[in-house]
Amino acid sequence: MSKAALRENLAAYMFIGPMLLGVSVLVFFPVMTTIILSFTDWNFVAGLDNVNFIGLDNFKELFQDDIFLVSIKNNMILMLVVPIGMSISLLLAVLINKQVYFKDFFKVVYFMPYISSVVAVAVVFQVLFHPSYGPINQFLISIGIEHPPKWLSDVNFALPSVMMILVWIQIGFQLIIYLAGLQNIPQDLYEAADIDGANAWGKFRHITLPMISSTSFFLLITGIISTFKVFDLIAVLTSGGPSNSTSVTVYYLYETAFLNLKSGYASAIALVLLLFVFLITLIQWYGQKKWVNY
Repeated sequence: MSKAALRENLAAYMFIGPMLLGVSVLVFFPVMTTIILSFTDWNFVAGLDNVNFIGLDNFKELFQDDIFLVSIKNNMILMLVVPIGMSISLLLAVLINKQVYFKDFFKVVYFMPYISSVVAVAVVFQVLFHPSYGPINQFLISIGIEHPPKWLSDVNFALPSVMMILVWIQIGFQLIIYLAGLQNIPQDLYEAADIDGANAWGKFRHITLPMISSTSFFLLITGIISTFKVFDLIAVLTSGGPSNSTSVTVYYLYETAFLNLKSGYASAIALVLLLFVFLITLIQWYGQKKWVNY
């Protein structure tokens, strides 16, 4: 290898070195440690001297754990937040992308919930959804609904309430991404469609949707992964209640590891969650070949 090539390789390693070190220490090493600990009954308070390998016992217990199964089911339901939010965001993006007044103002308004503190958002919605004195139920009572839902205190309405909040939070991010995608569509396509006599729905269906399919795929992948990482909103709003109706896998993992001090069992939860998200992403990756246009 020539001296010039050696210098180029050395420079390349110097540039990727910090990132490679960070990924190794903060991602690769914890993942490998989690995989090893998932086969133990370790308690991190007891120290490394008390690591006992128990094989697949954690995983056998996991799939007989009612709370874990409920948490997985709740995560599956939470995935509905993504297509609902994407549909609303796309509609708003199409409207804002037209020649409307205060376009930049609307972008900021819709983006504010996404960059706001999740804890602050959760506290505000705790007040709004208060079963007795909350503004929402007071309004429902004023229009004749005698027994409005108790929202976060009701087993049947707690998870839908969380889903509504998640949709409201994520709309801003999805809206900005969709606006960027819409602005990259060549106007020549719409002009040609106008000449051919296409109506608004025809242009949206045959031009807009195919041209932003890669954007939709990106939002779908990142959105579904984000639903499996929901923690802070659940922790502040409901703590997984009532009766585990809003418990999600990450929150149950937190309870198991840091409240019940079952580090090995929590590592098994983390490993199953990783494999579950990987499988869903893999299915989407192969499925996108049928509807995504690059």
